[in-house]
Amino acid sequence: MTATVRYTLRPIRPEAHLFEATLTVDAPDKAGQRVTLPAWIPGSYMIRDFARQIVSIRAESAGKRLALTQLDKHSWLAEPTKKALTVTVEVYAYDLSVRGAYLDITRGFFNGTSVFLRPEGLAEQPCTLDILPPEGKAFDGWTVATSLAPLDVNKKTGFGRYGAAAYDELIDHPFELGDFERVTFKACGVPHEIVVSGRHRGDLKRLARDAKKICEYQIRLFGEPAPFERYVFLLYAGGDIYGGLEHRASTALVANRDDLPLKGDKALSDGYLQLLGLISHEYFHSWNVKRIKPAAFTPYELSTENYTRLLWAFEGVTSYYDDLTLVRAGLIDRERYLQLLAKTITAVERGAGRRKQTLEESSFTAWNKYYRQDENSPNAIVSYYAKGALAALALDLFIREKSGGVKSLDDVMRALWSKWLADGQGLAEHEWEAIAEAVTGLDLADFFASALRATEELPLARLLATQGVTLTFDAAASASDRGGLADSANVKERAVLGAKTAADPLGVKLTQVFDGGAAQAAGLSGGDVLVAIDHLKASDVDKQLARYARGDRITVHYFRRDELASATLELAAAPTDTARLALAGDAAWLHR
Repeated sequence: MTATVRYTLRPIRPEAHLFEATLTVDAPDKAGQRVTLPAWIPGSYMIRDFARQIVSIRAESAGKRLALTQLDKHSWLAEPTKKALTVTVEVYAYDLSVRGAYLDITRGFFNGTSVFLRPEGLAEQPCTLDILPPEGKAFDGWTVATSLAPLDVNKKTGFGRYGAAAYDELIDHPFELGDFERVTFKACGVPHEIVVSGRHRGDLKRLARDAKKICEYQIRLFGEPAPFERYVFLLYAGGDIYGGLEHRASTALVANRDDLPLKGDKALSDGYLQLLGLISHEYFHSWNVKRIKPAAFTPYELSTENYTRLLWAFEGVTSYYDDLTLVRAGLIDRERYLQLLAKTITAVERGAGRRKQTLEESSFTAWNKYYRQDENSPNAIVSYYAKGALAALALDLFIREKSGGVKSLDDVMRALWSKWLADGQGLAEHEWEAIAEAVTGLDLADFFASALRATEELPLARLLATQGVTLTFDAAASASDRGGLADSANVKERAVLGAKTAADPLGVKLTQVFDGGAAQAAGLSGGDVLVAIDHLKASDVDKQLARYARGDRITVHYFRRDELASATLELAAAPTDTARLALAGDAAWLHR
């Protein structure tokens, strides 16, 4: 392809975690070319200032070094030149998440937002990218995996030239470099690839079989053909890690290596179920946010926050469909799905923030609240992921009830997809609601006002009952009880601190203190470290409090920073905030 904007990327010093990326512009701005590195990455709504990882930057033209003036934290202006301009950056890459860039002697990974400068005024021009291998025999086995279209690459290794129609496309295809494993399958005739890096002993053939069921269900939900010609899952298997980030024809995933299924093991562990849910979530985003998206994201403005009140519709609705896909695709049964749903209901119920922040507010303030959580967050905010999923569930069941089972949320999603196929435009802030009303023929104004713009409780118990599912709440049986299926046995009343805890070398750390709890009433705060409970070393709080009852008073000693203090707490009973679901009917919505 002919391109006036060219990029190269090379891992120059894997041992020092350094990538070198160059941008070459054949016809730079005559007044001086401005170049910018994004401040955030689409799908993760927080300013991350990727430019802070730039170790060095230089500009040259015709073999001559040019002056480069920094304009702000992520923008530079090159000295005017009449010839081709090349700007080179060295980027420190040691972020193991899905959002940035990573490089060591075992593997490399990067998102374009972390390494590729944007030439202002030329970002809509076609561009090429040359991926070069690191030097040295130690890297002879390295290959490349990406969903970006190849132009002239080594068929065996994948190193070589790739092409993109514009900068926006270039940065929407992450790359994995290294000696990794691959497994392929087709979903509705579309080639799919799962690339797994990191040490593991997982059964990738089973993973591919299960992922195929997820992909085919979602493609058929929206309607064939799929919106891509090829799809790639980039999965890093490590320790104590979890996350995903969607892209237009791929997704970057990180998960615990032990969550991968073992060869010969037919069981579906909780860890593997979580991984399948993550795959389902990110794949659903191929339609819902990568294409159907808010008008505020068309186009993305990557130098600053892009505010919208619609994140509940893109992350929340996707969070509803991720687990729903698993049961509809036949990977789990209805009871396993209800266990997952009960945990989501419990998570929302346990946060006092749901009474203070609406879903629209949660969406709008994601940039400085949801993505910047602290010890008080459960008391102040609600998750547009979790409560958004419950709002989607409630909407789905409400539509089914009022339409006599003729319409559902599926129809709304297909209508949104049809609109995008027709015009490719983003949604205005209340257009999602208007389309839902139009396709269902229902007046949904009161529902949306209550669910999105108020802090009222969602009518989940009543709506679930229409599907033969009973919702009740009781106290948690233990600190690890996150909700599940109803049990005929009565839960013993427990005395609790009213705080979330974690192990600490000195004792037990209070990571979060909940509104109205015993710990808060006694003046304890998130970050305090309990060293003694009634003059005994603090260790397992749940076990230690098992000998106490509601109303008992205990003395705790704790450190706040480096100061030792004590307090007397009057223990409260565990709140009835743990969801239990029981199946008494057919739960028809789980199948269509």
